[in-house]
Amino acid sequence: ALKEEGNDAFRRGDFSLAIQRYSEGLEKIRDKQELYTNRAQAYLKIQEYEKAIGDCEWALKCNGKCIKAYYLMGKAHLALRHYPESRQCYEKMLQIDPQKENLFKDCVNEVNLEEKRQQDEERAVKEVQAGNVAALAMKELLQSIAAPGQDTLSSTGGIRLLAELVKGCTEQTLFRTNNGFSILRDNEAAGRAFCAERKTPAEVELCVSLLLLWQAVCAGNEENQRLLLAQPGVSAQLAELLSSGTVEIQRETLALISLYSERESGRKLLVRQDLSRWLQILMAFVKSTDGRAGSAMNILSDLIGEERFRTQCQALLSTEVLPLFTQLLACARQVNQAALACAIGTMGSLCAEPGARRQLAGSRECWQGCLELLDGGLEGSTEYQQCVFAVLGLLMNLLLESNGIIQDSAVATSGRCLALLSHQDGRIVTRAIGVLSRVLPASSSAVEEVLRGGVVRRMIKFLKAGGQLTARFAIKTLCICTRSSRKAQEELVKADKRFAVLLRLLQAREELTVGNAALCLSQCLGVPGAATALLGSSVVLLLLALAGGDSASPSVRENAAIALGKLCAAEPRHIPQLRKLNGLAILSSSMKYVQSS
Repeated sequence: ALKEEGNDAFRRGDFSLAIQRYSEGLEKIRDKQELYTNRAQAYLKIQEYEKAIGDCEWALKCNGKCIKAYYLMGKAHLALRHYPESRQCYEKMLQIDPQKENLFKDCVNEVNLEEKRQQDEERAVKEVQAGNVAALAMKELLQSIAAPGQDTLSSTGGIRLLAELVKGCTEQTLFRTNNGFSILRDNEAAGRAFCAERKTPAEVELCVSLLLLWQAVCAGNEENQRLLLAQPGVSAQLAELLSSGTVEIQRETLALISLYSERESGRKLLVRQDLSRWLQILMAFVKSTDGRAGSAMNILSDLIGEERFRTQCQALLSTEVLPLFTQLLACARQVNQAALACAIGTMGSLCAEPGARRQLAGSRECWQGCLELLDGGLEGSTEYQQCVFAVLGLLMNLLLESNGIIQDSAVATSGRCLALLSHQDGRIVTRAIGVLSRVLPASSSAVEEVLRGGVVRRMIKFLKAGGQLTARFAIKTLCICTRSSRKAQEELVKADKRFAVLLRLLQAREELTVGNAALCLSQCLGVPGAATALLGSSVVLLLLALAGGDSASPSVRENAAIALGKLCAAEPRHIPQLRKLNGLAILSSSMKYVQSS
């Protein structure tokens, strides 16, 4: 009861009462680990760091593997600037539970950052004490800019001079320790220019000067990056600056954000902010013809790997982002195509989130835009071909879903992909086959369409020459076609003499390819003469090995067993070889799969 009373007090922020209740509990039960760690946490809140360490040590006497005790003790040592001791606590935590590696990295990074901050500040103080001209000038400039009554012109000049003074870590530290980040609050002209919805030319110049200053003081400096985003209104205003329509402001805002996005620590700082509008805002730069498009897409590429950013993107996906994206697809030949390819790739990465994938896959306009872009897939510039490659990747992700729009678009999608099989870029060909392997199951009409286009012969051709990824997609495509079409089965038997290609795939390293090769073979053994053509080959040995347990995958074993059963049923002359290999028991057990198939 005392523990719960202490917890309630802690949640209310009454840390003194929480400590009192935990202490009363410990008077009754001296070896209660949770009471020690809870009291240590309360001590941390009131900055009683030595007492927190003492409680953690008592908790460890109760339980030597108490991770929470090491974690809190590490925090207390960090607050006391005992950096080696803090790291040792976190290392102990990781030794106890290796699954805490991410927490360990975050904690150690916090220690390193704090130690570096202290060292930088001590070095900066020495520079000032030694009479360093630049250091003294920076202090004077900051005081001048913060003085009351500064107009827009003088503020712009002072901030420009300040930015030019920042040459390295010492100046960045002096800026921080002399309250440089309070400039929006201290300088009325700067604060007004930064937040103004409609800026005068002079305010635009002042805003650009501010952005250049922040770039200088935040470049490679994690502590300064953190402090900048902690200033009231800064993170929210960045989105407004990106949307401002003023080229100079947009360019410098993108440059500032890039300092964050290009490093993991900076990305973590960014995604703590509300970035729900950023996907739409950054994607709009695809329409730009200058360097802003590339900068915006680089930021998007950096951020889309962050799960928290992908989650935030879904808020406005259907209402704001999708309409813009489909518009960009529709005018692919008029926009910055290298940037568009990156934007399409970003949308493909966003599909890692099931909710986003469902929204995209359920958009008829999105499908139509993708198909229209693929129409010119055999023509156009190198940049346009990058768009084609990216769209195919997006379609592969969307085809993990199943809905009526996908079924309605299956014939058109497979037709575009079939045309792309003659593309000179092997990467595009591989992705086109990949899309075929995922879209064909959605429509029997699509299967008939590609069969008329000679897909079986072309897949055999690619299987003879293609790499591992191409083989995976091509054999899956053949499996789908031969599953329901006698014509496809007959074409495969004719195109793959004595099943040389399929026999080679049965020996592939990738089990998915092996399983599909066995399945495809079993589906073709009903063609007259197919099983006979395999007499004298290694097929029985290969299938027997797979069905008997060489494969770790149950589906591979089952597919091999089905093929083995159908082979011997269609051509009994394979049975003597099976008997010779002691495989009759496996054949007998495989017949149940044959009957069910």
